[in-house]
Amino acid sequence: MSHSVHAVQHEVEHEIKHAGTHGGGLLDNINKTVALFIGVLAFFLALSETLGKSAQTAALSYNIEASNLWSFFQAKNIRRTVVLTAAEAMAIDAVVAPEAGKLAITKQLETWKNVAARYRSEPDVQEGTIELAERAKAAEKKRDTALARHHHYEVASAAFQIGIVLASATVITGMIALTWVAAGLGGLGLIFTAIGLFAPHAVHLF
Repeated sequence: MSHSVHAVQHEVEHEIKHAGTHGGGLLDNINKTVALFIGVLAFFLALSETLGKSAQTAALSYNIEASNLWSFFQAKNIRRTVVLTAAEAMAIDAVVAPEAGKLAITKQLETWKNVAARYRSEPDVQEGTIELAERAKAAEKKRDTALARHHHYEVASAAFQIGIVLASATVITGMIALTWVAAGLGGLGLIFTAIGLFAPHAVHLF
């Protein structure tokens, strides 16, 4: 949990204790309600920060996976190109080769063509260049989704933090309007948290 959340929890405890040492007037009741509201915002702040950290970690993991898969793809593609180049060179040599050697050349050409085809597609192990490219693109898509979630959770956390500051200021200044603004920011934070969870690509922030 972040230092900001710890600071908020301390502030909530302080305000509740402060309200408890006074009489049961209207202002004290308002302060208790605001202090409770601060606690609710702190809870959602902790939730959004946890989700944001998780999404950031997932994005890094998927980015590494995509990078590894593209490296594997390039290695397989280079091997395939080398085999095809060798096969083409041998096919040219076969034209002028003696009849006795053409059978061996033909057999070798067939072997190389099979190897090149295997490098291009291996459905059983998903390690041909076609499958590797598809897996890399899928990992990139998951990475982009995780990043989109992270950005929405970051906005939600900022809204909750500002809301907490404004709600805390209500206790000091007595300006109820600040709590209404804080409530609006809390609602905005909930909206962005929900977008991050269920529709991360619905709103493009960055």
